[in-house]
Amino acid sequence: MLVQRVVMPVSSVESWTVLGDGGPVEPIERYLAYLTDIERSPNTVKAYAHDLKDWFGFLGVRGLDWREVRLEDLGEFVAWLRLPPAGRSGGVAMLPSAEHHCSAGTVNRKLSAVSGLYTFHARHGVDLGELVTELQPARRWRSGWKPFLYHLSSGEPERRRAIKLKAARKQPTILTARQVQATLDACTHLRDRLLWALLWDTGIRIGEALGLRHEDLAAAEGELTITPRANDNGARAKSPTPRTIPVSPEVVRLYADYLHNEYGDLDSDYVFVNLWGQPFGRPWGYPAVYDLVLRLRRITGVEFDPHWYRHTYATRLLRKGTPIEVVSTLLGHSSIATTMDVYGHLSVEDARRALEAAGFLTGQEVRW
Repeated sequence: MLVQRVVMPVSSVESWTVLGDGGPVEPIERYLAYLTDIERSPNTVKAYAHDLKDWFGFLGVRGLDWREVRLEDLGEFVAWLRLPPAGRSGGVAMLPSAEHHCSAGTVNRKLSAVSGLYTFHARHGVDLGELVTELQPARRWRSGWKPFLYHLSSGEPERRRAIKLKAARKQPTILTARQVQATLDACTHLRDRLLWALLWDTGIRIGEALGLRHEDLAAAEGELTITPRANDNGARAKSPTPRTIPVSPEVVRLYADYLHNEYGDLDSDYVFVNLWGQPFGRPWGYPAVYDLVLRLRRITGVEFDPHWYRHTYATRLLRKGTPIEVVSTLLGHSSIATTMDVYGHLSVEDARRALEAAGFLTGQEVRW
C-alpha cells in the first residue's frame, strides 16, 4: 500500500489517501475525506493516512477483514508495531532484547487513528460490533454543559479507545538566550532575522508566522493578530479563533527596517515572501524555512527547530510568574488543560530556585 497526496478538485485543498492494489482503500478514503472536510490539518491527515496504512497492512498479513477483527487482534497489532520492519513478516526471528521500533507515543497515535476510523464508520451504520472500542459507563456531567449530541446517547455507555500504552511524558525543549542570539546573528537577511525574532517575542507557530499579512501587525499599538485563513503557501493557523499578542517595540522596528531595506515596493499582502528565490514575491513556504534552519544549524552549531521557540516563549513567561491562564490565551490553546499538560512541569533549575527562595538548601538547619 502507498500513501498518496491528493488535491481536492473543487476547493484545491490538500489531502491524503491510501492506495491499495485496486486503487484507494475505501474505508480509509472515506474517513480521511471526512477529516479534510472538517478542516483538520493536512499534516494530521497525512499522519493518519500512514497510521491506517499500517493497520490495513497488518490486517493483510494476518488475513483479517477490517470489519471482523476482535479486541485481541488490536493487541497483536501493538506487538507487531513494536517489531522492526524486518521482523513483521515473521520470516526473521527477533531477539527479546531487540529495541522497540515504535515508541509508546507513536503506537498511541496509531491506535487513536484506528479508533477514529472505527468510530466514524460505526456512526455511519457499518456493522462493527464491539471491535476496537469497548463500552464503558457514560460520564456524569456535573455542570449544565453537555457535549454536542449528548442527548442522542440517552445515558448509554460510550465508545472509547480500548488500548493505550503508558508513554513517558516528554519535556519541551527550550533554547537559551545565547543560542537564540547566535541564530539571529547568523542571519544574512532582515527577513530571516525578523522571523526568528518574531517567534522568540510572541511564541507563535511557524505556520502562523508564514500566514501573516501586513494588516495583522498593528505597529502603533504593538500588537500582532493571528487570524485563521486559507493561505497560498499552505501555512495554517492551528487555533480556530483569532487571538492578539503584544509585540515589543524592537520587533516593530525590525519589521519596519525589513520593509524599507528588503521588501521595497513589492505588491503582496504577505509579510514573509520569496525575495532571493523563486517564484519571486510569492509567500514563503515551509520547505524554504527548513532549508534556512539547516543552514543556520551548520553555521552556529545550535540544534533547533522552529517549534522550540514556542516552548521557550511559554517557559520564559511561566518562569517570570505569568498566570498560566494568560499563557494559555497567548499560545492559543483550546483549554488551560493543554497548557498544563505541556508546561506544568519544573526543571531541576526551577526547583532549585524555588527551594533557595524558600530558605532551603542553605545547609544551616542542622550540622552534618
